[in-house]
Amino acid sequence: MGLNWNEIKSSALLLSKTWADACNEVSNKQSHASKQAAQSVLDARAQFASSSLADLYDPLTMPPALLKAHQKLDTAVDAAYQPSGGKKSYASDAERVASLFELYQRITSLLPVPAVKKARKSKSEES
Repeated sequence: MGLNWNEIKSSALLLSKTWADACNEVSNKQSHASKQAAQSVLDARAQFASSSLADLYDPLTMPPALLKAHQKLDTAVDAAYQPSGGKKSYASDAERVASLFELYQRITSLLPVPAVKKARKSKSEES
């Protein structure tokens, strides 16, 4: 059975938080906030122990307490990664995960990551 998007997101966020702690990218305050937020997600899930993860993470029926706990976790993780070049908030979960993978590549790659160059306007476009 494959993982759904929310399970992947939860795993990625937990892995990224652990990885950041190991790399000393996160201050003690931010680390504590992330750990508390992650525990809140686990506590919210425990309220619905008889529900499957598929039921809990169905976008149409996700319990409000679990959604709110995940939003707080997202905020805590976003704050933890700001010093490393992350944004204060992201437009989507996909944008957040892409940013985390980009940071991971920057830190773990043996080769320098090329900077993204902005397209320059040609002289004909400027006129």
